[in-house]
Amino acid sequence: MKLLIVTQAIDVDDPALGFFGRWVEEFAKHVESIEVICLREGRHDAFPANVRVHSLGKEKSPPRFARRLLYAIRFKWLAWRLRRDYDAVFVHMNPEYVVIAGPMWRMLGKRIGLWYVHRAVNLKLRIAALLADDIFTAAPESFRLATPKLHIVGHGIDTAEFHAPVRPFGTPVRLVSVGRITPIKNLGTLIEVVALLKEKGVETSVTLVGAPGSASDEAYQASLKELAAERGVSDRIIFAGSAPHAQMPEQYRHFDISVNLAPTGGLDKAVLESMAAGLLVFVSNRGFAELLGPHESELMFPEKDAAACADRIAAFVQHPGTDEQVRADLARQVEVMSVQALTPRILDFYGKN
Repeated sequence: MKLLIVTQAIDVDDPALGFFGRWVEEFAKHVESIEVICLREGRHDAFPANVRVHSLGKEKSPPRFARRLLYAIRFKWLAWRLRRDYDAVFVHMNPEYVVIAGPMWRMLGKRIGLWYVHRAVNLKLRIAALLADDIFTAAPESFRLATPKLHIVGHGIDTAEFHAPVRPFGTPVRLVSVGRITPIKNLGTLIEVVALLKEKGVETSVTLVGAPGSASDEAYQASLKELAAERGVSDRIIFAGSAPHAQMPEQYRHFDISVNLAPTGGLDKAVLESMAAGLLVFVSNRGFAELLGPHESELMFPEKDAAACADRIAAFVQHPGTDEQVRADLARQVEVMSVQALTPRILDFYGKN
């Protein structure tokens, strides 16, 4: 099979999408050739000889008013020009590409697959779902439209890249939360958790690896700093800013516990990476229940319940050594979410009528 992959960025330094180059590499092992159309091409390792990358040119920054129209025109032109070089299409996270080129792909007889992991449901997604042949998502909670086209295939991270040996807690215990600084992450709850742990005599620090993505997110970050000051834990909250994806395996090795307070929805890659890196993880997203297995009651807590989260963390910290088996179990569990396992699962559907 010859495959067209459409994605936002091919760039190992991109904090959110730096992982996707590994997906391309894994897909390339199972198909004859790959054409990649990306909105922006940055730094990346050399791909196998059967992969070609075509950028829509965001890295060249055309005038703002012309960008969306220009990208759409370039995309439609490339998808048409390359039509003889691919048999099927895999669109990563951006349903608008299916909206733009879907009718043409259907006319040409190209099988269309869409990967989508997000709570949001909008008109673009509804139209894309009508045009696509297959829709792939990580968990039932991460795609909110009812459709017989949906396939739950898990996520895809390079577990080997993140793997690290389980090690004892540091002093203070080092917490981390990875992701954009935005209200849906419920980071105010995490500050309350640190304050409650302080009251319990549990010495912790928390590092927020991520940055605001908009003016409203900047205001939210300022409010978090104010809350930390009010709760007397400013010295324990570190706003580290975003980090390139390529640096994240090393980043995780500096921490003991990963906390993710996002609501139930998609399987956040940061949690999966943390598990692979040997961290203890605490989550409120019910989508992780099956993956946590027998440790669900120890590691999961109700959304925005700072007291429950603090109690669960304290239970491990105050009983040294009880975490080590749990962390080892989590590292084994997450292997089902490896990119090496994901790509064949996806491609299997392209061979079905």
